[in-house]
Amino acid sequence: MPERSESDSRKLLRRLRDSLALPGKGQDRLDRITHLIADSMGTEVCSIYLFRDEDTLELCATEGLNKASVHKTRLRLGEGLVGRVARSATPINAADAPSEKGFRFMPETGEEIYSSFLGVPIQRVGEKLGVLVVQSKIARQFSDDEVYALEVVAMVLAEMTELGAFAGGDGDGMATLHKQPVMFRGSTGQEGASEGRVWLHEPRVVVTNPVADDPLTEIDRIREAVGQLRVSVDDLLSAESLDKDQKQVLEAYRMFANSRGWLKRMEEDIARGLSAEAAVEKEQSAARARLEQVPDAYLRDRLHDLDDLSNRLLRILTGQGADTGAEMPENPVLIARNIGPAELLEYGRKLKGVVLEEGSVGSHAAIVARALTIPLVIHAERITSEALNGDHILVDGDTGIVHLRPDDAVARSFRDKIAMQAKAQERYTSLRGLPAQSKCGTVTRLLMNAGLMADLPSIEGSGAEGVGLFRTELQFLIRNQMPKRDELAKLYARVMEAAKGRPVAFRTLDIGSDKVLPYMKPQDEPNPAMGWRAIRVGLDKPGVLRMQLQALLRASAGRDLTVMFPFVSELSEFTTARDHLLRERDREAALGHPVPETLRIGAMLETPSLAFAPKQFFDLADFISIGGNDLKQFFFAADRENERVRRRYDTLNVSFLTFLSKIVARCAESETQLSFCGEDAGRPIEAMCFAALGIGTLSMRPASIGPVKSLLRQVDLREVRAVMDDARAAGLESVRPAMMGWLATLPE
Repeated sequence: MPERSESDSRKLLRRLRDSLALPGKGQDRLDRITHLIADSMGTEVCSIYLFRDEDTLELCATEGLNKASVHKTRLRLGEGLVGRVARSATPINAADAPSEKGFRFMPETGEEIYSSFLGVPIQRVGEKLGVLVVQSKIARQFSDDEVYALEVVAMVLAEMTELGAFAGGDGDGMATLHKQPVMFRGSTGQEGASEGRVWLHEPRVVVTNPVADDPLTEIDRIREAVGQLRVSVDDLLSAESLDKDQKQVLEAYRMFANSRGWLKRMEEDIARGLSAEAAVEKEQSAARARLEQVPDAYLRDRLHDLDDLSNRLLRILTGQGADTGAEMPENPVLIARNIGPAELLEYGRKLKGVVLEEGSVGSHAAIVARALTIPLVIHAERITSEALNGDHILVDGDTGIVHLRPDDAVARSFRDKIAMQAKAQERYTSLRGLPAQSKCGTVTRLLMNAGLMADLPSIEGSGAEGVGLFRTELQFLIRNQMPKRDELAKLYARVMEAAKGRPVAFRTLDIGSDKVLPYMKPQDEPNPAMGWRAIRVGLDKPGVLRMQLQALLRASAGRDLTVMFPFVSELSEFTTARDHLLRERDREAALGHPVPETLRIGAMLETPSLAFAPKQFFDLADFISIGGNDLKQFFFAADRENERVRRRYDTLNVSFLTFLSKIVARCAESETQLSFCGEDAGRPIEAMCFAALGIGTLSMRPASIGPVKSLLRQVDLREVRAVMDDARAAGLESVRPAMMGWLATLPE
């Protein structure tokens, strides 16, 4: 077959477009397309394999192979040459296919008489849809021009699939995109369940005409759009408010925007017959496929830069800006690849939930979602490609599962779960004014965690006796520059006023690890969770620490003040930080400013080493708060950001409870107040066991106070302790099974 000219390529695309415009069901269109491509390419075979699920490809149409094998032949991802193309998202061009590595013979197709094989991925901006294949009897390598032409055709097929051209009600055509129910299995970022409608943080750009009628006009359009893009990036770079890291990202944008190779490839795609928009998406898809195979983390990060730049270019070409004019639906659930804390706070409490493709349990977004008490699911892969504004969505933050466009049975079951939770909350409301007093007479103080002014009204509604943890880093994270002392002082004063005399424990700046300030250069650390973070940053940058301590002292205006230092690992860190605070108090007094009548200074015990600190530490600390999330990850050596291990170890493991008992004993010896702060404090069974160990104060999210109080009021903590002791004596690894069995015997 001679090399095809550019006009032949455009002719093929126009024939393809005209064929798709004809009436018919999805299967009819697929059959017409395979015939058309085989005829135009001069090959005996053309076949289309489409994904039926994320791991399975199905032969959906063919010209030249056995028709009886259509919808019968299936391959796993990576299986055979077709599966290899799908997995790698790159073409395979083989003159002698049976001799290729990984070749799988499928006798039902009758393909044994064909030697040459060319397969290209059908994909759209990272979304793998299938594989397009041509085969010939003659053993020959397909030319570069033919490979390119087939890739262009595959791009058009991907766009038309997006527009539903192959959907059919006969069950043979491809299922309509963005219409079918889809379940996403992610990870829990914040517990809770909600039902609502999708609101995309970055609406998708829809390419309605992937085939160009006039290539010269399309080339002019792409050049003009790239010119506008370059100017906009230059304008952004000229802004004076940019920090070093922001400039580095924009410099990467400028490098891509000014790449001659990028523009040249898009112009070549247009010359082959694609529209300007389709050419942008083709190059975006190809770049994603290449970079996803690169092991270097820095180069993979550049994928996001190119994605963002390509999306900006598409918005210029289509006029589909970020503000599409669509109205936010009622009960919006935000869908995004990722989102910063300031952007999420702008949406505020109007959101019913958040679903992210990326993120982490300790990310900025997760911190804000917890502060806003809205369900958050992270690691929901591909949801931004599948969801459309207004889609019905169910978010189960308890299990990390999201149902997009659920069927009626799933929706009914989910609503039953929400109704049961609402009914339980009504029951908990009746306990709001009562103490968490167990049947043995022990009273446990229940406090709430907070980080925003918006959290404070929850004190009244939840029945919390105060704030056991106020996260001060949120005010630093949502700004592009360091906040001023007076700004912080005013905010902290408002927090104290909103608490209406209830105690508030302010945790000093806890940054580092996964909480990097926008204006602070990230540290290149192999294990940031155990690196330069929290009090270590404060002691190494004493100016920042002292500024925050001054703000807290001035905010108190003579009122009682409680300050705790995070991630303390040894006595000297605590004494140094404590000395900073006492010096600032004396300095404020010397300046004539009112100082707290009572100043309580404590530490968060988040590293096992602190439990073995000298007795002087326990004598010196006014209180100690066990930071359960970090302490557990270090105790079990299980990174809480790693989904493979973070749920592997049970909080009610006998070893961990024995360790907590040691901390309780050391605090009792020094008469130091002890609390437990973290996700586990808000889980009723865990909270009950902590109280039975002798931990008298628990701090949790506001919504957990009712369930925890309800269970504590139903049990005798002496009996709980006896069940724990029996389980330990019996050599059990965890007390949970024994505790669940004992709870089942209690009267309703």
